[in-house]
Amino acid sequence: MTNRFIFIIIIVFAILTALFFTLNNMKPSFRLGALMGANALMALLSIATYYMVKKQIAERPQAFVRGVNAATFLKLMICGVSILAYALYNRSHIHKPTLFILFGIYTVYTAVETVLLMKMAKQVK
Repeated sequence: MTNRFIFIIIIVFAILTALFFTLNNMKPSFRLGALMGANALMALLSIATYYMVKKQIAERPQAFVRGVNAATFLKLMICGVSILAYALYNRSHIHKPTLFILFGIYTVYTAVETVLLMKMAKQVK
């Protein structure tokens, strides 16, 4: 499951990267650096979450829910703080669609990660 999880996260990363480059070519007003940074950060956090939940499931299968909730909350806080820092840094010229896409990145990674972790938890039983 480890290789499959990481492979799927890499595929999501590649798809989002291609989408962001296409979006940047069509509308250069989007902040490509912020989008790519958020994409990489969420991919790394998803992989870290996988190892955190995998360790908890190995110890106690009931810990799956707690692990997923903790990981989701951790990613949400890191995402929120990062977006706040981005907004404060670019206060004079914030591009609001970029902010919405940043939250969309969080949603995509959280959904994919949760589905994959649920499948992993079912296999452990």
